[in-house]
Amino acid sequence: MDLERICGGLKSAASILALQNASQKNAALKSVIDSINKNRATILNANKIDVDNARKNGTSEPLIDRLSLNDARLDSICQGVQIVIDHEDPIGKVEGGWESPKGLQIKRVRVPLGVVCIIYESRPNVTVDAFCLAYKSGNAILLRGSSAALESNKAICAAIKEGLAACKDGVPAAIELLESQDHSDVDKILNARGLIDVVLPRGGKKLIQSVVQNARVPVIETGSGVCHLYVDDEGDLDMALNIAENAKIQRPGVCNAIEAILVNQNIMEKFLPALEERFAGRVTFHADPECIGALKSSAQKNGRPDCVVAATDQDYGNEFLDYECVVKSVKDVDDAIEYINAHNTKHSESIVTNNRARARAFQSKVDAACVYVNASTRFTDGFEFGFGAELGISTQKLHIRGPMGLEALTTVKYLIDGDGQIRG
Repeated sequence: MDLERICGGLKSAASILALQNASQKNAALKSVIDSINKNRATILNANKIDVDNARKNGTSEPLIDRLSLNDARLDSICQGVQIVIDHEDPIGKVEGGWESPKGLQIKRVRVPLGVVCIIYESRPNVTVDAFCLAYKSGNAILLRGSSAALESNKAICAAIKEGLAACKDGVPAAIELLESQDHSDVDKILNARGLIDVVLPRGGKKLIQSVVQNARVPVIETGSGVCHLYVDDEGDLDMALNIAENAKIQRPGVCNAIEAILVNQNIMEKFLPALEERFAGRVTFHADPECIGALKSSAQKNGRPDCVVAATDQDYGNEFLDYECVVKSVKDVDDAIEYINAHNTKHSESIVTNNRARARAFQSKVDAACVYVNASTRFTDGFEFGFGAELGISTQKLHIRGPMGLEALTTVKYLIDGDGQIRG
């Protein structure tokens, strides 16, 4: 891999993009939508190859779901690009202005980061999401996907480049996909100071830790998702069941799915049998000693005793990414908050309660990018937040936090105008 040559081309593209106006960038993105639709059959056929290979390799169904594309998902991807088009261009936005005591006119404006690299696993939708956010914010992007989605990513990138080439002001060189799966390439990327301005890892805990620990290039850290739902004794239990089902079962292989349900001890005997019945054997419960009796009793009565097992120390704080979930008893909201802050990944947490004071305490004290009251953690998503797409969910506290949209790939520049001032 000639990283210097690749990044040199991306830097040149970024310098062009940085000077384009919103109309030019939007026209190019609209052309990309047209090209994705034109090449839909090719993209879906390539994705089928990836999915078939994943099944042959024994990949779990939740992770296959994360890998899979269909017409509805391509429609959603294109809709996301259109939302990005409709958003205000952040580049050149004046965020503040003032006059200094010496008469200097100072403005703070938004500018692109430059060359962005994203290292990601499985999800081929990330290829489009990352590209369109980078392009609209004036950045060129280097994509390093996983072998699991290689054929899908190749087909999508070809469609994107075709769309950019078809547009008068499109900049095809603003996107490059590394097709090589040599792990040494990742090491080169992480040490490419001066060639790459920022790296974003998006995937499992192992990938993220590897990037954060080894990178010499600046990193925006996305987080694995050990998310919790706390069911308070002043909560609506039917609501709690609906939220738990959605947050755990709808798509268990994604980072905003819950991995643990915390139950106030005052409602355990009522809530846990209802939870077991609602999940109906679809999830294996890893239950603590206080919860296991009520769950097992209900499971045995309903003929599914194997869906309840005793939790181990390794289960607490584990990201299952599957049809598995911890169930744990807590004394009160403060106990829940303490447990969550000790075991979460600072991603998304939720409480079900009708007690306003407890809700506000939960939101104030829980350390996470997104903290919900009476809603599913599945809403932690750039599309759901109105960004159209996302680069990932940042769980760090510097630069950006939570779903990362257009502004995540920008920084600021100070523009200062004077009339001959010198400092005394």
